[in-house]
Amino acid sequence: MISLSRKEIEALIDLRNIAPAIEDAYRAASVGEVNLPPVGHITFPDLNADCHIKYGHLSGSESFVIKVATGFPTNTAQDLETGNGLVLVMSAKTGAVQAVLHDEMLLTDVRTGIGGAIASRALARSDSQCVLIVGTGPQAQRQIEAHAALMPNPLRFELWGRNANRAGELVETLSKEFDVNNAKDLEKAAKRADIIVTATGATAPLIHSDWVKAGTHITAVGADAPGKQELDPALVARADLIAVDLVSQCLDHGEISHAFQAGLIRANDIIELGALLGSPQSGRSTDEQITLVDLTGIAAQDIAIASSILDAHAK
Repeated sequence: MISLSRKEIEALIDLRNIAPAIEDAYRAASVGEVNLPPVGHITFPDLNADCHIKYGHLSGSESFVIKVATGFPTNTAQDLETGNGLVLVMSAKTGAVQAVLHDEMLLTDVRTGIGGAIASRALARSDSQCVLIVGTGPQAQRQIEAHAALMPNPLRFELWGRNANRAGELVETLSKEFDVNNAKDLEKAAKRADIIVTATGATAPLIHSDWVKAGTHITAVGADAPGKQELDPALVARADLIAVDLVSQCLDHGEISHAFQAGLIRANDIIELGALLGSPQSGRSTDEQITLVDLTGIAAQDIAIASSILDAHAK
């Protein structure tokens, strides 16, 4: 049995090598080639914390994956990481444990960052330059890393957070490697952004419809559990094209679920990202369109990144 620590896993990560596997995973999920049971959720309301259990099997694969990821925002007060977890890779023939990846949330963060960049690359305008990152948690950094590595054009980033001090500290750190500045006014930053990436644990809208100009692309990754919300439902309804990682999951507890439950959008208004990647002509058709991708995270991504890490480890 293989057992890898977070440090060992981190040394094996290459965003550009992993991204094609994540894209293939989205495509496979959209054509029914991945067994994706409903996500398991455990919530801890007193701490505004949660635990996700995601699991799945790619048809024909000799392995299946079980991923446990936790988010405890109040850990910052104890100088602890807010996220933790592990990934189990198990035999689809015998049920035996083949690998334990003690990633401490790293793989979830990285694959979410890659997924966000894949979504933006698929639907943002080709001349996009300014990316607004909303959030200051680990995902903010991962989205910047992935967008910088995977998008076709050089980008400049603005970062806004509900905690202004934390936002300033993160910008100072990231600006050593990326073109990133502190966006102190969220409304003004949203109005000048070509791409908006929301990556918070918010439970009420942060980005309002009238803040978003024609032609903007939005990748929303924060609403991965019931009760979470980052976008004005009117903005979701206003989008010309809405894509999701998994329709059933996103309609249940994703960003678009609020607009859906309010009757502002219909299920047939939505395309899965995997279907869009398999049929690029179904994507953005004009520079004036507002496009939106809602990513709640699917086990197909966990399968892909776990396989990529084990392949790299075997070399």
